[in-house]
Amino acid sequence: MDRKEIVAAAGAYWDANRDAIVADIAKLVEIPSTEDLAAAAPGAPYGPGPAAALAKALEIAEGMGMSATNCEGHIGFADLPGETDTQLGIIGHMDVVPAGPGWTFEPFKVTEKDGFLMGRGCLDDKGPSVVALHAVKCLARLDVPRPYTMRFIFGANEETGMRDVAWYLENYESPAFLFTPDADFPVCYGEKGGYDGRITSTPIDDPVILDISGGVVTNAVPGEAWAVVRADASALPAAERITVEDAGNGTARIDAAGVNAHAAWPERGISAIMLLADYLLENGLVNQQEREFMELVRSLVSDTTGAGVGIATADEYFGPLTVVGGTIRKEGDRLVQTMDSRWPTSITADEITAALTKLTDAVGGTFENTLLMMPFLVKPEDPEIQVLQDAFQFVTGDTKHKPFTIGGGTYAREFKKGASFGINMPWIENPQWVGGEHGPDEGVSEELLKTSFEIYVLALAELQALDIA
Repeated sequence: MDRKEIVAAAGAYWDANRDAIVADIAKLVEIPSTEDLAAAAPGAPYGPGPAAALAKALEIAEGMGMSATNCEGHIGFADLPGETDTQLGIIGHMDVVPAGPGWTFEPFKVTEKDGFLMGRGCLDDKGPSVVALHAVKCLARLDVPRPYTMRFIFGANEETGMRDVAWYLENYESPAFLFTPDADFPVCYGEKGGYDGRITSTPIDDPVILDISGGVVTNAVPGEAWAVVRADASALPAAERITVEDAGNGTARIDAAGVNAHAAWPERGISAIMLLADYLLENGLVNQQEREFMELVRSLVSDTTGAGVGIATADEYFGPLTVVGGTIRKEGDRLVQTMDSRWPTSITADEITAALTKLTDAVGGTFENTLLMMPFLVKPEDPEIQVLQDAFQFVTGDTKHKPFTIGGGTYAREFKKGASFGINMPWIENPQWVGGEHGPDEGVSEELLKTSFEIYVLALAELQALDIA
């Protein structure tokens, strides 16, 4: 089959199976598969939700005639045999971030509206995974050589540490090449390093801030934050994106409304923690210990380049370092702020740790590095990257967008050789009511899913034609 015939066959498959594809996505979205380590059990190491979604994904794959293996709930895989045992892989993840506030659609149900599928995981990463899985099924029907076994790997812990892949690579060999449908088109060949940290204050004596909370996860710009403080609410001034109300007994509640965004693209968001910190500091709603800590927080969250905390840098492959302060909480008599940085090759993890520790020490607090991933890079001229890029260009006719690197951390970085490949096309504007990954009202267009499906089918067929060691 030539390329036109392959794409035509893919389009026909989609048209004939569209309802089944959406139904498969819905089966996964309706499972709230967020990590719950408190409920972890044998067969469910990340909690019951991820285990249930993993089992359902493997059931879907098995229903397609693939041989499926559940690895004790850590991870799973399904194989389409080829002429050899050498593997080409795809990996998607069945876990999701918590729903969080601000939804107008039901988070754990697929709602179809105006050509979009709405629900947590429709975009990240259940919808794209189902589309790629059906691409494997379509490949099996094509009259093309298949020298390599296709292995579809289903992860269950991508959002909170990728311990699933660590387990997999301790027990199985990496595919010769692998892609994940968990980023943007056309093709991503490199990922910044990932660095998370936790800043804890000294014990606060006689606090003004009685309670504080902001953000849902470390790796996102927080859209909401609030604090309860000792103050007369009627005496506090109005401010943009700030709501003040009487909380009784001489206290006031201050709510900040920002804009959620993934930590890989912090410029798309507005930090509610930044808004809240600004308001508390500018209106004297802190004692001296709290002021020192909140000034450090403001330095962290007010500049996404890291300049405020002395870690701004950039390199030729990845561009600038980014940083966000994902969550803030009061734990006992201490304040705790988390941070997430995506870092290029022009700085080291030790240098980041040293810079944050110096600042934290200065206010009597502590700093802990809680997650570390090194930068990942595959050269853009490698043949596998070129196949993916060519498939994207052939299906879309788009020659403007080129291979790129990202700040996000996908599964691709963990394997012998890999890339992230769709499904987002960030240059296409969605309606305002459609949210992105990690935010409320997450959604994806059916047109994008269909185009992605055709790209994946062509790419899989042409990867099979490469000489892969």
